[in-house]
Amino acid sequence: MRLHGVHYKSESDLAFVVGHGFTNNVRRPYVSRVLARMARKAGVVAFDFRGHGRSEGRSTVGADEIHDIEAAVLKARELGYSKVATVGFSMGASIVLRHAVLGETRPDAVASVSGPARWWSRETAPMRRVHWLLEQPHGKLAARALGVRLGGSWVQAPESPLEVVGRITPTPLLIVHGDLDHYFSVDHARSLHRASSGHAELWIEPGMRHAESAATPDLVDRMAAWIVAKIEDEE
Repeated sequence: MRLHGVHYKSESDLAFVVGHGFTNNVRRPYVSRVLARMARKAGVVAFDFRGHGRSEGRSTVGADEIHDIEAAVLKARELGYSKVATVGFSMGASIVLRHAVLGETRPDAVASVSGPARWWSRETAPMRRVHWLLEQPHGKLAARALGVRLGGSWVQAPESPLEVVGRITPTPLLIVHGDLDHYFSVDHARSLHRASSGHAELWIEPGMRHAESAATPDLVDRMAAWIVAKIEDEE
């Protein structure tokens, strides 16, 4: 299927491949602000996941989207970037964690922002609404109105982020979560950090809510600088 996205060109040899959250796309103002900010430090390759925005296909809500990240990493390599870091927000966070282990092309660094540790989380009102979108006929119609075309339910649940995060070592991994996240509690981030056996670096951001809309310019700058420093240390 054809995925649509954007490329912020840079003379740097590093590219950030960025995966958005559920119902988002690269043309959403708060998503494009994050992309433009990251482009101050390196190249950016970002795209609409399958079933979102202008991309073809139907969303599998994180299962098959590891192939979308893989395609974007390969596109970044094709564009001439020798180093590629994957950065994901919310649903995209779960996808970049899984891709780092299950994808064919391993990234040079990974950053997970506002991501879940496990599937089927219903602990918050926003996540209960998300499950209504995914599971109920009227919900699926509402999801289409939000710009998401959903596929069928999972026949078998894919590996959760918690199940794979321990295998990302030695790739540098940053886990970022807001202490006011209203979708996933801070426990998700702490669980991922524990499952990484301390390999991941964990930032609990005071006053931060959820994903791209809560990512301040300062946070984006710090994440980008962290990735650049880690990749330089690896060289």
